[in-house]
Amino acid sequence: MQFYSIRHLTRFRYSEPIRESIMETRMHPRSDANQHCLSFTLSVSPRCRVFSYRDHMGNNVQHFDIPGEHTQLVIVAESVVEQQAIPEIPGFLAPDAWNDLDTMIAGGDYWEMLLPSTFAVETPALLELARKLDVVRRDDPLMLVHELNQRLFEYFEYVPRSTRVDSPIDEAIVSRQGVCQDFTHTMLALLRHVHIPARYVSGYLYRSREAHDRSTPDATHAWVDVLLPHLGWVGFDPTNNLIAHRRHIRAAVGRDYADVPPTHGIFRGSAESELYVAVQVDASEQPPALDRKLPIPDDWSVLVERAQQPAAPRVPVIDLQQMQQQQ
Repeated sequence: MQFYSIRHLTRFRYSEPIRESIMETRMHPRSDANQHCLSFTLSVSPRCRVFSYRDHMGNNVQHFDIPGEHTQLVIVAESVVEQQAIPEIPGFLAPDAWNDLDTMIAGGDYWEMLLPSTFAVETPALLELARKLDVVRRDDPLMLVHELNQRLFEYFEYVPRSTRVDSPIDEAIVSRQGVCQDFTHTMLALLRHVHIPARYVSGYLYRSREAHDRSTPDATHAWVDVLLPHLGWVGFDPTNNLIAHRRHIRAAVGRDYADVPPTHGIFRGSAESELYVAVQVDASEQPPALDRKLPIPDDWSVLVERAQQPAAPRVPVIDLQQMQQQQ
């Protein structure tokens, strides 16, 4: 059993006072078969009332409205998660696993995770990549997923901030570089291309001293859940060529990033904005004190230096979207 303490800091800073911020967040870790969220708090400055609900995928969502003028919005999400060990994933399944998978699909409600979505779409570039990587129904579903996880790890160069939060799938495929969001969308589209249900997972990755992860340690992370016969939903991380295991902490699942951004909102006003994000994940063998409040450091620059996003261009509009990319 492993325990994780997670702090997720987000700061939006504006060049001019804005009149209102409306925000929705998905930072509250899920509780499911082997993961249990022991505590969660969301602090917002300027102070406001925060409301919660669960969406149709079972994700925990917080939302709030700040109607007064302000030049900065700070969101601090803190959680404690317990992770239990999961069985080892084999290298292959039985020869008739494709038939078993089709039977599962016919008997269940998985169509949302089979159809194209906002970012995981079948473009000409995606279909050409499927041809290059020989993504067709062969061997068995699990063997194909293992191979695709590794091939995408080798195909893409991991380059932080090489794409934008709303970059189409072709941008990463053509340049052969991107961040975890791009790796995940590409794998989703390729799996759905061969009729394997797959969903986007937004969350956090604990980086141990022994790990050699490529993904940025002070940012949120994304990977793929794949539906497999006899195993159910299994996580695969093409950014790091890993099976999502005890170090992967799930916050939300959806068809793609458009369903589960950590922050999604708008502000009213005409101003330049800067987004700063910092994520800190600590591990322990014993459960941490749930009433311990982590202090917010005075020097933000130390925490957010590598996660800093460039300022958005100044535009004279009423509503501007606020979202953070997963690196």
